[in-house]
Amino acid sequence: MNNKTIAELVSDDYRKAEVFRSFGIDFCCGGGITISKVCEKKNIDYEQLKEELLTVDAAPRAFEYNKWELDFLIGHIVNVHHTYVEESIPLIKQYASRVAEVHGHHYTEVVEINNLFTEVANELTAHMKKEELILFPYIKQLVKAEKENVKVSPPHFGTVNNPIQMLENEHENAGNIFKEIARLTNNYSPPEGACNTFKALYAKLDEFEQDLHQHIHLENNILFPKAILLEK
Repeated sequence: MNNKTIAELVSDDYRKAEVFRSFGIDFCCGGGITISKVCEKKNIDYEQLKEELLTVDAAPRAFEYNKWELDFLIGHIVNVHHTYVEESIPLIKQYASRVAEVHGHHYTEVVEINNLFTEVANELTAHMKKEELILFPYIKQLVKAEKENVKVSPPHFGTVNNPIQMLENEHENAGNIFKEIARLTNNYSPPEGACNTFKALYAKLDEFEQDLHQHIHLENNILFPKAILLEK
């Protein structure tokens, strides 16, 4: 276990993501590091982390994303995660704008949170369109070609590595923005006496970040590497 990367462990069993999250370990963009290295880097008790991961192993399995066909995984990403992002953005924008307007004079951080969420929401909207219109259709073509044992015409972007590299950079940027939002919100803990909209904003931001982590993990650590191998 100590020689496997965080990304590999979460790819094998997504339930382990929650364990890593509880220890403050990044499993989506920063998942290419071994458990022993991350424990050393973050001064985490290796035996305690290992024990919690083994407890997850003993429980009944959830979805085994790593075994899914890539076209099926794409359908899941679009129908579950892209739909969630599209439906959540307007509501969070509404809450963030309202809280910034009403409470920004006293809690100045909510003004910055409003600006940061607007930035990441715009980036994710454009990002998902690139995936749905450019990359995902090509990966589906690769899956179909392998099943039918035929060749695929070279895409206009040259190789699948090119859009993947760009999308991974965008994932990292979105992840960094949410790290800053988490810091500004004190890990989504509203101040004492906060109004319901204030509380709802922080709860939705927390939920959004958790979904984003799973979304990025499925792409960076499962879909993208397998698409690169499939194209070869």
